[in-house]
Amino acid sequence: MKVLIITYYWPNAGGSGVQRWLKFVKYLQGFGIEPIVYTVDNANYEVIDKSLANEIPKEITVLKQPIFEPNNFIKSKKVATSRVSSKPSLIQRTMQYIRGNFFIPDARKYWVKPSVDYLTTYLKKNAVDIVITTGPPHSMHLIGMKLKRKIGVKWIADFRDPMSNLFYNKELLLTEKSKNKLQQLEKQILTTADKVITVSNHIAEDFKKSGVGVEVISNGYDDEVLASKNIILDTKFTLSHIGLLPTQSNPKVLWKVLQELVAENESFSSDLQVNLVGNVSGKVLEDISKLGLENQLILTKNVHHSKAIQLQKKSQVLLLLIPQVEGAKGIVTGKIFEYLVSGRPILAIAPTDGDVSKIISDTKTGTVIDFEDEVQLKTTILELYKQYKEGSLKVEPENVEKYHRKKLTEKLAQIITNL
Repeated sequence: MKVLIITYYWPNAGGSGVQRWLKFVKYLQGFGIEPIVYTVDNANYEVIDKSLANEIPKEITVLKQPIFEPNNFIKSKKVATSRVSSKPSLIQRTMQYIRGNFFIPDARKYWVKPSVDYLTTYLKKNAVDIVITTGPPHSMHLIGMKLKRKIGVKWIADFRDPMSNLFYNKELLLTEKSKNKLQQLEKQILTTADKVITVSNHIAEDFKKSGVGVEVISNGYDDEVLASKNIILDTKFTLSHIGLLPTQSNPKVLWKVLQELVAENESFSSDLQVNLVGNVSGKVLEDISKLGLENQLILTKNVHHSKAIQLQKKSQVLLLLIPQVEGAKGIVTGKIFEYLVSGRPILAIAPTDGDVSKIISDTKTGTVIDFEDEVQLKTTILELYKQYKEGSLKVEPENVEKYHRKKLTEKLAQIITNL
């Protein structure tokens, strides 16, 4: 059985977005399914991790075609980045408006037509059983939808994030007309696909309002996270966040609580170290600076995956910061699953009735504090600090095996073979 996987993110792309389908591809052959990957030839990825290319199975076919990236022009003018700003300048605001209202569903829309033309020709000579698209960018789903309509191929749409309720859409200054167009396009994809997959229960429930069946396959962890390489814990009381930290995830309540604890407790002030690894919003750094926490802050640029794993396992406490936006209950960042098996306690600032809260509760791997619960956050940090001083700070994860990438791929394989 053969499947064609259409994805924008593929090595040498880094970050969590690329790993979902890289790992599925890694394990699919073990379930009797041959993956063929179609991706971009000249993408301008924000995060690069060349080490991930080593995980691509040597025998699979990877098709590549060039893409026109409007974001290249935007970046060249230094008026915006691929990550939208919640406090933009006038020029950035204008560019975000253009991006939101003229590039629907996203700036990769210009890859749709040439991809449909290329793949139509390819599939006539090289038949596959199913086409799978993964987004964001959600333009990938438009390729799948057009191929289904044009040649009748079965199609699975995988949503790593929703389209119309994407957490940074508010910053794109969408007009009512654009919002409606985005919602209609999303519903069209949901109702046209033969099967829809997503990463969290709350997103699935929202999609089901369109009258479609939705399967949930979360992200997960793989063997490299389990490998222990004589990890020595940080001597400082480290609170570490690994990965992208956008403005929408800026934990203002955390910085406030830490400022208070630093002022109140000389020992805590001396022991505390906040590690932020990866791309960090300027607003986050501004708030940290305003509260006088620069001496406790260590900033590290993007690191390759194996280094990220090492930093997770060394940290005393792992920070999981969910964007404080509409739909936050359904946001499950990919990093949580590697956090689960790190052996380090997770301190999450997130909805206490969301998917992240359920995962952490079921696995007994940490504590979830609501966005504005300053009192509980302070109490929790003090308890974690107490355990750190006593040398007893750790967790014993439970029920995590279901999140192994091979187990998740088995579920995907069942969906594919039953379609």
